Amino acid sequence: MTTPLRLGIAGLGTVGIGVVKIIQAHGDLLAARSGRPVVITAVSARSRDKDRGADLSAYAWEDDPVALATRDDVDVFVELMGGAEGPAKDATQAAIAAGKDVVTANKAMLALHGQDLAEQAEAADVVIRFEAAVAGGIPVVKALTEGLAGNAIRRVMGVMNGTCNYILTRMESSGLPYADVFEEANQLGYLEADPTLDVGGIDAGHKLSLLASVAFGTRVAFDAVELEGIERISIQDIRHAADMGFKIKLLGVAQMTGRGLEQRMSPCLVPDTSPLGQLDGGTNMVVLEGDSVGQIVLRGAGAGEGPTASAVMSDVIDIARGIRVPTFGVPAAQLEPAPPAKAAVPAPYYLRMRLFDKPGALAKVAAALGEAGISIDRMRQYGHSNETAPVLIVTHKTTRDALDHAMAGFAATGVVEGEPVAIRIEEV
Repeated sequence: MTTPLRLGIAGLGTVGIGVVKIIQAHGDLLAARSGRPVVITAVSARSRDKDRGADLSAYAWEDDPVALATRDDVDVFVELMGGAEGPAKDATQAAIAAGKDVVTANKAMLALHGQDLAEQAEAADVVIRFEAAVAGGIPVVKALTEGLAGNAIRRVMGVMNGTCNYILTRMESSGLPYADVFEEANQLGYLEADPTLDVGGIDAGHKLSLLASVAFGTRVAFDAVELEGIERISIQDIRHAADMGFKIKLLGVAQMTGRGLEQRMSPCLVPDTSPLGQLDGGTNMVVLEGDSVGQIVLRGAGAGEGPTASAVMSDVIDIARGIRVPTFGVPAAQLEPAPPAKAAVPAPYYLRMRLFDKPGALAKVAAALGEAGISIDRMRQYGHSNETAPVLIVTHKTTRDALDHAMAGFAATGVVEGEPVAIRIEEV
């Protein structure tokens, strides 16, 4: 009989139990597809007595995930605890040192320590697989490393945080302000314990940095990702965008430019008729552009028990089949440190500001834009309120540097109340 592949699962939360359920329900199917049985030998979690809705009695228990990672009867260490530091990282390193392959859903750990861990794994002749760390059930890492391996990737972009997409689409459908929908999402359990990870773009930024590394053969550089969350998006922005035929999305974009690697996670306007514009609720979407294949659109559940566990199992089955790919698609020593580049590709921008009701106010704003070399495509002025009026401007294509220069000039005009909101209009 073919030797089974033996798993040790650390972390029995939503995803961990999802993996257990798949193996228990589909043992024969997994064996047929991978060529050998896939079994669980041991597990680890914070509490042994918690009712998790699955029978764990057949598995050995380890209170310490490091002990689990180094057991003789574990071939693959499945890390589903989360956290960039602490037990997750310690146990992963222990597994590598013990000659175990690793499957993880831990985007934060890889975004911050991926290069070091990849080098350790390759030196130990083991693999780290992380399909579940990016976009849940969408097989985007496999698409880049296998299906699109014959392409030079031009651009990676997508909606990679379902919570933010839920908030933005819920604001549009309900007409509720950001604060109300944020609280609703919190009550539904959609937000991380630290909500900034979601609404601040950090969670999605981790994912983008991993995809950029795979797509462009560069070292993971999360600290170079330009991050802007959705906290400043108002219901007025949602409505104004809709009036012009756009939707607002927290959009991640990575592309290699002449200046270096551009990585940004920020709110953008996208055409409402585009695949990204039609993406509602907590669903994720990743768009890949290759020089030979053109544009590929991948859409699916970005989180949850079943979808994320499905991604974990795709990595497990590859290991069972003997498929061994470097962590980021090419050997870690060949990954290039890419110079970070601020968004330099010109694009139109949406500007929302409140102008004091003074003679020549619009002319002063237009002059500040003109001095920065920015021309106006469209402009709308709405009803007055408290001696100010909301003004919406859509520019022709410009760079972010030029826009920042213009916005600095707004402050000197004395006619702009507060800080304007600027949102890039992305071509998709």
